[in-house]
Amino acid sequence: MQKSEGNIEIIGARVHNLKNISVSIPRKRLTVITGLSGSGKSSLAFDTIFAEGQRRYMETFSSYARGFIGQMQRPDVDKITGLSPVISIDQKTTSKNPRSTVGTITEVYDFLRLLYARAGVAYSYLSGKPMIHYTDNQIIDLIIKEYRDKKILLMAPLVNARKGHYKELFETIRKKGFVHVRVDGEVREIVPGMKLDRYKTHTIEVVVDRLKVKEEDNDLHRLRQSVDSAMTQGNGIMMILEGDAIRFLSRNLMCPDTGLSYPEPAPHTFSFNSPSGWCPCCKGLGKVKGERLKDEGLKEDIDEAIREDNWWEQLQEMTAEPEEEDEQKDEYIVCPECEGKRLSKEALSYRFGPYSISDLANMDIEVLLKTLSDYSEKSDNSDLSDTQRAIAEPILKEICARLRFMQSVGLSYLSLNRSSESLSGGESQRIRLATQIGSRLVNVLYILDEPSIGLHQRDNQRLIHSLKELRDMNNSVIVVEHDEQIMREADWIVDIGPKAGRLGGKVLFSGTPEELLKTDTLTAQYLKGERQVDVSANRSPLTANRYLTLKGCTGNNLKNVTVSIPLGQMVAVTGVSGSGKSSLINQTLYPILSRHFYRSKKEPLPYESIEGIECIDKVINVDQSPIGRTPRSNPATYTNVYNDIRELYAQLPESKIRGWKAGRFSFNAKGGRCEECMGNGYKTIQMHFMPDVFVPCEACGGQRYNRETLEVRWKGKTIADILDMTVNQAVEFFEPQPTILRKIKTIQDVGLGYIKLGQASTSLSGGESQRIKLATELSKRSTGKTLYILDEPTTGLHFEDIRVLLGVLRQLVDKGNTVLIIEHNTDVIKACDHIIDLGPEGGRHGGQIVAAGTLDDIRNNPDSITGKYI
Repeated sequence: MQKSEGNIEIIGARVHNLKNISVSIPRKRLTVITGLSGSGKSSLAFDTIFAEGQRRYMETFSSYARGFIGQMQRPDVDKITGLSPVISIDQKTTSKNPRSTVGTITEVYDFLRLLYARAGVAYSYLSGKPMIHYTDNQIIDLIIKEYRDKKILLMAPLVNARKGHYKELFETIRKKGFVHVRVDGEVREIVPGMKLDRYKTHTIEVVVDRLKVKEEDNDLHRLRQSVDSAMTQGNGIMMILEGDAIRFLSRNLMCPDTGLSYPEPAPHTFSFNSPSGWCPCCKGLGKVKGERLKDEGLKEDIDEAIREDNWWEQLQEMTAEPEEEDEQKDEYIVCPECEGKRLSKEALSYRFGPYSISDLANMDIEVLLKTLSDYSEKSDNSDLSDTQRAIAEPILKEICARLRFMQSVGLSYLSLNRSSESLSGGESQRIRLATQIGSRLVNVLYILDEPSIGLHQRDNQRLIHSLKELRDMNNSVIVVEHDEQIMREADWIVDIGPKAGRLGGKVLFSGTPEELLKTDTLTAQYLKGERQVDVSANRSPLTANRYLTLKGCTGNNLKNVTVSIPLGQMVAVTGVSGSGKSSLINQTLYPILSRHFYRSKKEPLPYESIEGIECIDKVINVDQSPIGRTPRSNPATYTNVYNDIRELYAQLPESKIRGWKAGRFSFNAKGGRCEECMGNGYKTIQMHFMPDVFVPCEACGGQRYNRETLEVRWKGKTIADILDMTVNQAVEFFEPQPTILRKIKTIQDVGLGYIKLGQASTSLSGGESQRIKLATELSKRSTGKTLYILDEPTTGLHFEDIRVLLGVLRQLVDKGNTVLIIEHNTDVIKACDHIIDLGPEGGRHGGQIVAAGTLDDIRNNPDSITGKYI
C-alpha cells in the first residue's frame, strides 16, 4: 500500500440533501462511502466530487472549445482541494448498442483483429485450401517452368456467374483492342453489337493473348506485357487456359483451385462494425428480422418468376396473404448467412492455428486465456510458423494481460462476443474496472458505484484485490458500497446518515474500519453484530404443496436442468457469477410464463416442458431497468398516482370556474405546461463528446408549468410543489385522500420515502427503479396466485434497508403469492423458505443444480459453494 499524500478536502457541500458537510478523504487510499439508501452517498461521491473534477477538466479547454460545449454548472460546494483527474465507473456507462460487445468495450477484440490481419492464414471458403498470392515475376517464372513450349491463353476474369446482356461491356473491350472473349467456357470473337441473353447467368473472361511459351528475349518481353495487361483487366487476377485446364493466378490472396480471391487483410477486415468485415446479410448484428428475410426471398422469387411464362400465376401465389400470422414477423432470428458470427465469409476463413477469429471470441475468457497463453509461451508450437510467432508474440502478450485483468474481477465466464446489452450493471462496471487496470494510469481518482453487484461472496476477494491493485498504482479509489467484506478491507470509511432524504446528508463518521467499530452508527452496529437482519422471522413454517416445475432447460450453459419451484413461498436462486441463474429464470422461465399469460413474442431459451402453470394467474418481473427513458418519467407518473393527483386539482372550485380538466395539470400536454421548456423544467445543453448537461428553464424556474396553472392550490400547494415533495412529505400531506395515500404509502414501505415524487427516472439507480416497480405492484389488489421475479433487489441497499425490504416481500408471500429472487446477499438467502443453488462454477463449468432445499439443506451440502458462506 502506497503512503498517503495529503487529503481530498471537501468543504461546505450542499448538493441535494447534503447538510453543508465537510470531510477529508485520504489520497491514494481505498475509501468506502456507505450509509442508508438515499442518505447522500452518491450526492457526495458523484454529484459533488466527480462533478467538480469533470468541471475542472472542462476548464482546461480553450475558450474557443468551451464555446461549443457550454459552461458546466459548479456543484453546490464551497471548496474542494487535493482533487486528482477523476474517472467515474458507474453502472450506467456501458453501451447498450447491439453492436457493442465485451470485446469491443475492453478493446481486446481490436488486438484480435490486429492479430488476424498480421499473423492469420487465409483459407478458401470454397475449397478449404490455403490461399496463395504471387508477384508478377513469380507468375512469369511459374509460366516458363510449367508451360514451356506449350500453347496457352492468358485471360482476365470480368464477370462471374451473373445475369445480364453485357452489350456495353463487350463494346468497351472491343474499343480497348481485344479481339476474343471466353463466354461460358466458349472462346468467341467480339463483334459489334454483341450481347447475351439477359435472363441467363454468364461467366465472361477477356482473352488477352494467345502464345507458345518460350524463353527468348522477345517472347519474355511479350509475356511480361501480357501478364501485366491481364492483371490490369482482371483487377489483380489472371487465368491460364491450356486445353480444357484452367489455372488462376493472382497478386491478391487467391484459391488456386477455384480462383476465389480475397483482398489483402487489414484490421477492419475482421470488424463486424465495418462494411469491409461485416456479414452482408445482417450487417454485423448476427441476427435479422424474420420478416426481412421473407421479403428479400420474395423479391428474388418474383424476379425469377417474371422470367417464366406463367409469371402472373406465380406472382399471385407468392403475394397471397398467409392463412396464419407469421410468428417471426416481430421477434429477431439468428442470421442464416453467418450463423450469428457477425462477420463475412472471407473474415471467417482466416485462421490463427486452427481457430477463426469467431472461434476465439466465442470462448469463455478463462479458456481463451489458456489457449492464447499456450501460443505465447510455447516456442515449439507446430501450428505457427516462425514468422507468425514473431509477429504474434507482442500482440498475444497484450491480449493475455487484458484477459487476466478481466479474470481478476470475476468475469472469466464471459466471452468477448457477449453483447453489452445482456450485461448486468455490476458486470458492466467490472468490465470498465478491468479496462482501467489495464490502462495503467497513475495519480487518478477513481469513483465506483457498488462494483460488488452481481458478485457471489466467493468472488468478492478477487474484486477487492483488483481495487487494491488500482490503489497500489498510485491512484485514489472511492467506492460507494454496502458490502461488509469490502468495508472491512478498506483503508478508510465515510458513513453518511443518519437516515435518508432530508433526514440524512450528514457525515456520521470518517476514519479507519477499526475506528468505525468503536462508534455507534447504524452501520457500525451491523458490522459489530449488535444489529442484524432477523432472517428467521421472515421464513415461512409452511410446507409447499404446489410446485412450478421446469424440465429439460438447455439454453446457454444450462445442462439439461430440471427445477421445481415451491409456490406460495419465498425462493432464492443463487450461485457463483455466471452459473446460469439468469439463463434459467430471466431467459427461460419468465419468457415461458410471459407468453402464456400475455402472448409475449419473446422466445424462451430451449426447454422440454413446464408443469404447474395452472397454479398461478400472472407473473410480474420486477427488474432494475429504468422506469422511463427520459427525465419526464418519474415515480408519480410510473405508479399512476399522478393521475389521481391531477384529478384532485381538477375538482377544486378554481379549476371548475376556469373550466379546467385533469389534462390542464399535465406537464406533457399543451395548455398548462411551460411552453418554453415543453414541460421538462430544464433545457438540454449538448456536450457533444461528453454527457449532456441539463439546466433549469429560465421561464418557469424548473417548475414545468405556466403561471396560470400555478395559481391553483390545494392546502396552499401548487401542482409543482407536489412534484417537489419527498414521498415521506407526501404521505403526511395526502393523509385525507385514501386513494392517493395508498399508492404513495407503498413507495414509502419499500424504503423510498426520501425520493421526490417528480424525481427524473434517469436519476434513479437500478435498485431504486426496481423498488418503485415493486411498490407499484404492492398497491394493486393481489389474487394470491402471482409469481414475482426479482433480480438482485438488494442493489444499493444498506443492511437496514434490506431488513425493511424483506418485510415487504414477506407481505406478498403471506397473501399466498410466490416471490422468486435471484440474489447473492447472504441475509436474503437465509431469509428464504427454499433455496436453489446453481453451479458448481461459472460459464461452461456451471449450468447445473448443485443443491436445492431449505437453508440447512444448502449448508450441509458439501458441493455447494454458497453453503460455505451462509
